[in-house]
Amino acid sequence: MLTNVREITIENLHNEVMMKKREGFRFSTMTCCDLGETYDILYHFDKDYVFHNLRLALKKGEKLPSISHLFFAAVLIENEIIDMFGIEFTDIIIDYKGRFLISDGAPTTPLNKNVNMAVELKVLSQNTVEGAK
Repeated sequence: MLTNVREITIENLHNEVMMKKREGFRFSTMTCCDLGETYDILYHFDKDYVFHNLRLALKKGEKLPSISHLFFAAVLIENEIIDMFGIEFTDIIIDYKGRFLISDGAPTTPLNKNVNMAVELKVLSQNTVEGAK
């Protein structure tokens, strides 16, 4: 079970992250999980070998404000989240436009449940049509 978790919103994201920075926390990483209707976004911070976490529920289609101007290292994981889930970030310092980890011609947003379901259905329907010939 994840401990030291504080629930936040898009509206107070920057204030909460700025507080962590002022208190001397180090930005460790972010994690994202596709829950279907929302994304569960966790910001992980470390101070004195103890993790403190901020949790944000992001509705599908909402844009997430970048924290890369507060912690530059966030630009790496934010670009990974763009690639893997298709979440859009506002004001990200460096935007690889979905090509940070994903190369041209590769499937896009492989961890986004809605996209994966659509691709699987398309493949299944193509296989069914080809099998009927």
